[in-house]
Amino acid sequence: MAIIIVGGVIEKDGKFLLVQEAKEKCKGKWNIPTGHLEPNETIFEGTRREIFEETGCSVELTGILQIGNIALEKDNLISVIFSTNLIEDKILYNKSEILNAKWFSYEEILSMKEELRSPDLIINSISNFVENKGSDISIIKIIK
Repeated sequence: MAIIIVGGVIEKDGKFLLVQEAKEKCKGKWNIPTGHLEPNETIFEGTRREIFEETGCSVELTGILQIGNIALEKDNLISVIFSTNLIEDKILYNKSEILNAKWFSYEEILSMKEELRSPDLIINSISNFVENKGSDISIIKIIK
């Protein structure tokens, strides 16, 4: 069975929004706003929903920064991370799921590997954003 994780890199004034996880298995770790794709939800709808639930921000998805795959013993985890344009910046989150949401500079993120939930995924996604290495979002087709 595949688990699909979706999320997005949010940039404002040269800083990137990360969320601090409240879940026990990763409590206190910083992450890109991400979450599981729900049944009956497109990849675009799920990404915007997860970003909104974890940050209170509304975004437009603009490109694909990274597609990742982790082969687990009983599952296969696939992650899709998008670049975004910030539409509404109203930081609000459920404190039982997110401890904090904070803006960090690229340099700060590069120096906090031990504090990141998935350092390779987070740093690679943000580096791709900074270096304008995203792919065109139009390569994703929603099939009805």
